[in-house]
Amino acid sequence: MSGTQTLAAANSTAKKTNIGKFLIDWAAVIALVACIIAFSVLSGKSFASTSNLINILRAMAINTVFGIAATVTMAPDGFDMSAATLASCSAYAFVSGYLWFGFSTLGSVLFCIVVTLVMYQLTMFLIIVCRIPDMLATCALMFVHQGLGQWYIGGGAVSTGMKTSWGADPARTKLGTSFSAIGRAPWIIIIMFACVGVAYVFLNFTKQGRFLYAMGGNKEAAKLSGIDVKKYRYLAGMITAVFIAVGGILVSSRGSSAQVMCCDDYLMPSLAAVFVGRTVGGAEKVNAIGTLVGSALVSTLENGLTILAVPYYVLPAVKGAVLALALIAAYATKKED
Repeated sequence: MSGTQTLAAANSTAKKTNIGKFLIDWAAVIALVACIIAFSVLSGKSFASTSNLINILRAMAINTVFGIAATVTMAPDGFDMSAATLASCSAYAFVSGYLWFGFSTLGSVLFCIVVTLVMYQLTMFLIIVCRIPDMLATCALMFVHQGLGQWYIGGGAVSTGMKTSWGADPARTKLGTSFSAIGRAPWIIIIMFACVGVAYVFLNFTKQGRFLYAMGGNKEAAKLSGIDVKKYRYLAGMITAVFIAVGGILVSSRGSSAQVMCCDDYLMPSLAAVFVGRTVGGAEKVNAIGTLVGSALVSTLENGLTILAVPYYVLPAVKGAVLALALIAAYATKKED
């Protein structure tokens, strides 16, 4: 083979490689656009209407906020399986603060965040002090949160017209407009974008965020470079707790109550969003914008399939398939060290 032929073959191979990399890097965005086009064609105006777009944004808001919490946790190579169960406790605190104790909406929000931060100290204790691997520690805490939360609410729910778990009359019997507005458009959508924006700026444009990414890349190298690994892992945990609290607030405000284990079902969709987002643009790391795209893909799929009258019990399989494909894109093409 001549030199010209060899060069042409090399260029052709490189071109194919670049095309393949582009398709993998932007697979989530391509899939999202394809879903929007397909559902618009198949369902007509039902999917493409402005009201349905708002429904998708509203539906993805909670998954996105929980996904942002997971994004901050995973940035330093952490993993939290108990975020959703803790968020249920956050929801109990938020609604009970408003109804049982008579706090204002803002006071209830602050009460919820403080309770969540206090409860997250146990997570940090197990991970940082006891050195238990994140997944094992948080799997154990799933049961702890469920038990403590249901003990606090007396095994029932926190809603209007119900007495406290200790039998006293609540300070309020109705939910105010400001309380309910949090979980409805446009505020739930605004809060979602605010959480994404805060996480994006923090992780990409602050020293602390860059340190967390450095820890996620190589914890030992980060330690040798002078980064206080325990300190910044704790910081990531506290920021995660705030986002978890926000997620619990949105769930309870949207549902106008804090039901038993009301946030538990958001774990898998939020993780799917994070892992899908990890591949967006070839980032190869968790990132806020990618999580938003991943959440949009999961919610668009669920919304479109629902409009097309796909049985509701099939939807979890679709979410699982999306997560599996995201993991394939993230790890199957990863070069071995």
